[in-house]
Amino acid sequence: MARLRSDFWVSAYLRQRSVAGVIAVLRRRGAAEAGAIFIKVDMLDGQVRLFGPAPPSFDRPETDGGAVERRFEELMAADPLAVEDRLVRELRFDADLWIIEVEDRSGSPGLPGTQT
Repeated sequence: MARLRSDFWVSAYLRQRSVAGVIAVLRRRGAAEAGAIFIKVDMLDGQVRLFGPAPPSFDRPETDGGAVERRFEELMAADPLAVEDRLVRELRFDADLWIIEVEDRSGSPGLPGTQT
């Protein structure tokens, strides 16, 4: 089963957040076809949540075309410096990843299957 390209997914996500009235910006562009996507949510109170790819076993086929739906999990909730340290480590491991930054007081990444 195929998965939607990372560049298309990121573009759609940024548009969806914009329509919802949430500030979301692309901080780092990764590999267009299959770069891992990380979403950093700034809660504007000194706390940050980081979401990243869930293990592949959590991927579920979508019902309409057989494509695999991307799944995310919360990797950490901490102060901004700790989250930045984690992103630096992830970049050392995978230089092709994407980073999206979101500002949302509720801490919601706006992703299906994730909790606020």
